[in-house]
Amino acid sequence: MSAANIGYLVQLSFIVGAALFVVGLHLMNSPATARTGNRLSATGMIIAVAAELVYVAEGHAGLGNWAIIIIGLAAGGGLGLRMARTVAMTSMPQLVSLFNAVGGGAAALLAISDFVALDGHRILAGGAPGLDGWRTLFILADVLIGSVTFTGSLIASAKLMGLIKGQPILIPGGRIVTWFTVVCGLSVSIVLILAGMGIVTYDTSLLYVLLVTGLACALIFGLMMVLPIGGADMPVVISLLNAFTGTAVSMAGFVVGNVMLIVAGALVGASGAILTRLMAGAMNRSIANIIVGGFGAEEGTQSSFVAEGGSVREVSVDDAAIQLAYASKVVIVPGYGLAVAQAQHGVRELADLLEARGIEVSYAIHPVAGRMPGHMNVLLAEANVPYPQLREMDDINPEFERTDVALVVGANDVTNPAARSDRSSPIYGMPILDVDKARSIIVIKRSMGRGYAGIDNPLYVNPKTGMYFADAKQGLAKLIAAVKVQ
Repeated sequence: MSAANIGYLVQLSFIVGAALFVVGLHLMNSPATARTGNRLSATGMIIAVAAELVYVAEGHAGLGNWAIIIIGLAAGGGLGLRMARTVAMTSMPQLVSLFNAVGGGAAALLAISDFVALDGHRILAGGAPGLDGWRTLFILADVLIGSVTFTGSLIASAKLMGLIKGQPILIPGGRIVTWFTVVCGLSVSIVLILAGMGIVTYDTSLLYVLLVTGLACALIFGLMMVLPIGGADMPVVISLLNAFTGTAVSMAGFVVGNVMLIVAGALVGASGAILTRLMAGAMNRSIANIIVGGFGAEEGTQSSFVAEGGSVREVSVDDAAIQLAYASKVVIVPGYGLAVAQAQHGVRELADLLEARGIEVSYAIHPVAGRMPGHMNVLLAEANVPYPQLREMDDINPEFERTDVALVVGANDVTNPAARSDRSSPIYGMPILDVDKARSIIVIKRSMGRGYAGIDNPLYVNPKTGMYFADAKQGLAKLIAAVKVQ
């Protein structure tokens, strides 16, 4: 087969792979078809990788290049497979952040490699064809966005892992440093783009110094952007960084002329941006507000229900079981505590038991419950909870007033009424699940500890609220047993 025919087949394979990505992403709209969507997307990636290997082979890559390719495939594929098989649902947000970091860092390295391989001085100055102002722009966008994603995602992952505190970390003079990196990075970019257009000419060493300076500014900006953001904003941050990763990958596609990277990156970038906007809207906040200001409070700065002199009413497992067993409508509100205890199967068993008694059961899903976008949806899908029972916040909130029992399992910040009434609260204005409007509320928590935003929840001293202190998994098991004997 001629080289031209092989080239056509490679490009056709890229188009097929891109089409599978589009269809796979569409199927991920519903938990019922998400698994098929994942498989189609994975198939598209296999086709793309195979086509790229054929392209490399046609170019007669040396033995050293093939060694690097094989080692990279084996190491990356093996590590990815192991992590996917062993990661707990509670660690999924951290894993997503790490994947964002890897994607952004890889895209930035690819652009740097392309810049170096093309000999920055000769080509940027117009001494050789192949790099113009547009290509310079793509290289810089790839380096800057990828580097911001790399360090920002590492900090987000460290916060989720508990390696650094989840509350906002304010560094003295941090905003000055942030703005300096922005101005410096933009200045360096303008000079390099002008060089790429042939308007200005510099020697090789200075061009590389400028590129490294821009890289350093982007890495520092990523750190300074995420450190001041509080834990309750982390789902939005992860989604935003995911959009950055996709954009960096798309820029990498323009740099190396690979249509597959362009399409795949654009899909990830666009979907991540849309999801970020929707989640920010669900919190009644702008993306700029999330990035510029921290959301969580320092531990102990908010004590609303203590200041009001409220008292906590504790209920036994039998009391909770009686309320549930004789209710007509129950709404279950899952949160991060459910994920920590791996109690999704227990909550499904309880729901099945209540439904067998003729009780209407549904799940209230807050857009930012958990530690990543769609965390609760993924968790409950793992337990085969029927998708129609999962109700989004705007859909379920009007029904709380006619709900007999709202069962809150490990959710804190997304049920905090201070968001509606306390102007001094850090979460004031954030839409929440209106569980306090239910006729009776049962909260399963291990202790009176605060949520990830670090603030108290007045719901816990509401006269309608009964606190059932227990680990979610163990508490649900006892609750199931108690309901069975009612």
